[in-house]
Amino acid sequence: VQLVESGGGLVQAGGSLRLTCEASGTFYESYIIGWLRRVPGKDREGVACIVTSNNKTYYPDSVKGRFTVSTGDAKNTVSLQMNNLKPEDTGRYYCALAWGDMCMGAGGMHYWGKGTPVTVSS
Repeated sequence: VQLVESGGGLVQAGGSLRLTCEASGTFYESYIIGWLRRVPGKDREGVACIVTSNNKTYYPDSVKGRFTVSTGDAKNTVSLQMNNLKPEDTGRYYCALAWGDMCMGAGGMHYWGKGTPVTVSS
């Protein structure tokens, strides 16, 4: 399985970005896609997760109401819509995949993309 993220960039505070994760390979079972970010000096933080078999979504309080994860029209594509971005959202954003139907933290992911940078200026 390979994961490729796109859509990162530079945006002013209050702006929006849409990230996309394209998954390719052989899928033998159901899976979840998580979006996580790495901010310098901090541990990886999960910001969204979707269970692709039933489209259930999960968000931490830090992004709830601002970020929306969804499956795309293209097969095996997941998007992350980020609105009202804040400078503290700056970081490298990764999509990751885990087999099964349960969202989990970074340690439970089986595959990772290389990430895409997001910079929010104040």
